[in-house]
Amino acid sequence: MFRFFVRTLFGLLVVSMLYLVVCKWIFPPVTITQMGALFGGYGLKRDYVNWNEISPNVKLAALASEDQLFPDHDGFDWQAIEKSLDNQQSNKKKKRPAGAAASTISQQTAKNVFLWQGSGWSRYVRKVPEAFYTKMIEWIWGKKRILEVYLNVIEMGPGIFGIEAASRQYFHKSANSLSRQEAAMIIACLPNPKKFTVVPQSKRVKWRTPAIVRQMSLIESDPDVQTLIH
Repeated sequence: MFRFFVRTLFGLLVVSMLYLVVCKWIFPPVTITQMGALFGGYGLKRDYVNWNEISPNVKLAALASEDQLFPDHDGFDWQAIEKSLDNQQSNKKKKRPAGAAASTISQQTAKNVFLWQGSGWSRYVRKVPEAFYTKMIEWIWGKKRILEVYLNVIEMGPGIFGIEAASRQYFHKSANSLSRQEAAMIIACLPNPKKFTVVPQSKRVKWRTPAIVRQMSLIESDPDVQTLIH
């Protein structure tokens, strides 16, 4: 029984690694989160687009809002992780998800493509494979591919996945035509796009959008950021 378990686990690992390598060039056919939205009654709107079909404004907004150290880290923001752990120790009474403030774009991409969403006990089960896939995509995909996949697979509204589908839904234009303000508005709906609506603007999106635009201006001149978003 133990041998069967080990062989099965090894087989699944090999298959998942082959899938990971293939996804360096091909977008994921479907994700668990997308299937959840479809069967949950939200539908599934998506339209994968390549790197050059995404406005630099969108890439900059994602970095400014979600992970400003993305061009430089190895997949994990260790300072943010340490700060998050310290906050949890000093605020044990607050029901705050572990590591919520320390999730990088690489980690979010690994979770969205290869694993599942969710809190509670499933979050803890997910942590080890999430760390593994995060390192693998950092080594095999590289930063631009990670950001490209991230902007194509994340949910940006109820049943709306990826920046092209979101852009068409909210602004009736392609993702390569989004302005700074429009890009910031869409990114502002994260991390809870079902609750924080872009159109009509929820209070969170209305508050976050100008803050993201300001951060975009602050990080835009960084050479590493410029190299990454173009």
